[in-house]
Amino acid sequence: MIVVVDYGAGNIHSVARALTRVGAQFEVTNDPASVTHAQAIVLPGVGAARDTMRGLQTNRVDDPVVRAIARGVPYFGVCMGMQVLFERSDEDGDTACLGVLPGRAVRFPAGLHVPHIGWNQVHQVQRSPLFAGLPQDANAYFVHAYFAQPADPAVVAATTEYGAAFPSAVLRDNLFAVQFHPEKSGLAGLRIYANFVRLVGQTPRPEFA
Repeated sequence: MIVVVDYGAGNIHSVARALTRVGAQFEVTNDPASVTHAQAIVLPGVGAARDTMRGLQTNRVDDPVVRAIARGVPYFGVCMGMQVLFERSDEDGDTACLGVLPGRAVRFPAGLHVPHIGWNQVHQVQRSPLFAGLPQDANAYFVHAYFAQPADPAVVAATTEYGAAFPSAVLRDNLFAVQFHPEKSGLAGLRIYANFVRLVGQTPRPEFA
């Protein structure tokens, strides 16, 4: 069973609708035991890093998520679910995050309209099963003021231009994460969810096969 971690993020229902649309078998839960025994984990997110970490810690799902990733459980992070994978975020001053990947989240530089809202192109810089069937520079929907700065550039799977190129997807072994919102990105976003469903051993609906 795929577990969608509910720690109070506002887009849980949108993610659940997208997973339902592609035929996933999943549950939405904040139960640490369910996260521990998950076949795969989806961590969506909107809002601020400190609120996200507080929600994860209050529900005691932060450590189970980290341990599951370390065991090789497939993980898909969306927006804030990507940023909190890193060690720290500059948001709210300085926020300690999950520390799965070295690096931090930083704010877009002065001179750009922040937050970065709307459609933008995702340029794939390495192959990922998450992007199977998607064209290069597919459009996706973004809403964010901060972006990840990985210490290891090898984890960057895709970039997007906003003032300069920033990482819009990361990949390492069983870990996949995107800065944009696939659940708000039309058919391309549904394809991404279907690809994740497939790579964890489930069968998506025929139209996404």
